[in-house]
Amino acid sequence: MTKGKTKWKVFLEVVSTLQWVASFLFLGVACSLLMFYLMFTSLWPIPTLYFVWQVVDWHTPERGGRKTTFVRNWRVWEHLRDFFPIKLVKTAELNPNKNYIVGIHPHGIMCVGAFTCFSTDSCGFKELFPGLTSNLVTLAGVFRLPLFREYAMCIGLLPVSKKSLTHLLTNRGKGNAVVIVIGGAAESLASAPGVNILVMRQRKGFVRVALEFGADLVPVYAFGENDLFKQVVLSEGSLGRRFQELFKKIVGFAPCLFVGEHMGILPYRNPITTVVGSPISVPKHIKATEEVVDHFHKLYMEALSKLFHEHKVSCGLSENHELRIL
Repeated sequence: MTKGKTKWKVFLEVVSTLQWVASFLFLGVACSLLMFYLMFTSLWPIPTLYFVWQVVDWHTPERGGRKTTFVRNWRVWEHLRDFFPIKLVKTAELNPNKNYIVGIHPHGIMCVGAFTCFSTDSCGFKELFPGLTSNLVTLAGVFRLPLFREYAMCIGLLPVSKKSLTHLLTNRGKGNAVVIVIGGAAESLASAPGVNILVMRQRKGFVRVALEFGADLVPVYAFGENDLFKQVVLSEGSLGRRFQELFKKIVGFAPCLFVGEHMGILPYRNPITTVVGSPISVPKHIKATEEVVDHFHKLYMEALSKLFHEHKVSCGLSENHELRIL
């Protein structure tokens, strides 16, 4: 993946990727510890004023946040894209006069494909889908972390809460693509090279939201997402797996035992191809029955499976590679 690149370009890609990994793993905790430490120094007015501001500003993430084009266009995201590289592929038109709930799979360890394609402007989403605005939604707990919440909102991240989704699908007119990593933390525990396991058979909340607001469903598969790190996948029922499940239940994310190359946290240079499928038309049902929800959930899983099998060979998988949906 480094063939034809200058040493300087390779260096910038590595530094940019390390920046992303460090931000994903440590920045939220580091910001919280910094503010806590400053409370016991002569600089205590700074965190005190910030915490007052945070309380006043508490609901901003659920009201659309503060997306900043300047941050989404940082050159560092282009170097992150080129490290793997990451490519966004369009297979169908998306009408800018509609709203969409975009489900992206799989979660992988760090959702690199989802973040790069839908929370930065480095992969050409605006050019491929003119008139649409993408919003990647994530754990609401992210927006309780001091300072880090500001960074997350600048990138365009928003909480995956009912209030946030309602705002995006009602108060912003048309042309909104709300991107949800359907499998969440549970799916990250199954992430491993060469494995394509999705957790979604019992995950129907996104379908209910789509029906409530009449937003079309769009399946997306990020081929290669699971190949970025090697993970120790603990067996179901083991003491370690029970600890991971308990931690996920309490905190919201799963502590994965993963390793990459060079210092262990740098991802492997494996390409990620994020393929956007055809939209599934969803009528508006404010109070949809379980039968209706199940119907559109089944349509979504079938469309996702079809998308996977149609593109798996061109994206580097063998013809007999299977997709498991749990």
